[in-house]
Amino acid sequence: MRVSEFDFDLPQDRVALQPVEPRDAARLLLVDPAAGLRDRHVHDLTAILTSKDVLVVNDTRVIPARLRGLRRREASAIKVEAMLHKRQDAETWLAFARPAKKLAIGDVIIFGKWQDDVFPISENVLEAVVQDKLQGGEIVLRFSSGGTTLDGMIAKIGEMPLPPYIASKRKTGARDERDYQTIFAAHSGAVAAPTAGLHFTDTLLDKLKRHGVQIAPITLHVGAGTFLPVTAEDTSGHQMHSEYGEISEETAGILNNVRKEGGRIISVGTTSLRVLEASVKQDRTFSAWRGDIDLFITPGFVFRAVDVLMTNFHLPKSTLFMLVSAFSGLDLMREAYQHAIDRHYRFYSYGDACLLFPERPKA
Repeated sequence: MRVSEFDFDLPQDRVALQPVEPRDAARLLLVDPAAGLRDRHVHDLTAILTSKDVLVVNDTRVIPARLRGLRRREASAIKVEAMLHKRQDAETWLAFARPAKKLAIGDVIIFGKWQDDVFPISENVLEAVVQDKLQGGEIVLRFSSGGTTLDGMIAKIGEMPLPPYIASKRKTGARDERDYQTIFAAHSGAVAAPTAGLHFTDTLLDKLKRHGVQIAPITLHVGAGTFLPVTAEDTSGHQMHSEYGEISEETAGILNNVRKEGGRIISVGTTSLRVLEASVKQDRTFSAWRGDIDLFITPGFVFRAVDVLMTNFHLPKSTLFMLVSAFSGLDLMREAYQHAIDRHYRFYSYGDACLLFPERPKA
């Protein structure tokens, strides 16, 4: 399909720069091919879901993956920013670098925590070597330390990797360290938040559990590739970056039982959906699973795992808008997004959410 088919006009004042408080007060647009569009709030989930349903949440934890430093080569030095996006081994990360064109294999980069645009001369610096250069500004960084030592240094000097459409409009603050992390976060490794999970509060979870709704965690370490624009003119020309995901034996058992009892599997976020659809068997059952995922979902995809999808409002021409269009239908999603724009819904990571029902029966 032509990428231009997934374009739409979005006023910039619809982009949310901060989340609402409390988080479950965010608006929730129900998008149902059978029943049309309905305006609700996230806390209304207790009235929408049933005791047979399960919410599948992503328990990844965002790390401060944006590193800033200096490339030193002989007598010259330039500022470098690296966005870590996928760990290769204890000492090695894939990263997107700026300016990548000025880096060469073998260059040494010294990362630290800048203060007022001044590079620190202290013990809190981290050295890395550019091991390889890939396409699209991607590099391979091998750090001078590894394992938990490297993790600790990244935590000290790294910055929370807010999406470009927020970071370009304001500075990252201390509040973002809390706001850009879901209450489900347990396993460190993501460089972007699974944003649908940001809407949940302890109060809402307690109400849902008392209502009989189960909560089943999966893990997908979201990579920085989620921020990359689709530059191809046709969807067939776009390549997804792979991300690591896994499903535990316990979660697989919960999902199989819910399906057996006639309940619905509600994916909280597109990240959870991609793990579920990548791992589900032909008979629509699950087992413990782990592996890399580069699943690119566009209209025509046959969904086998997910019955309902909760997600935020996404960028024009993005892979995520393509995914939701595959789930509920492109025409209906265009109508839903125009409805949201006209009624001043808040878009993107810190914005409102929608609850999507499928366009057609699952296979």
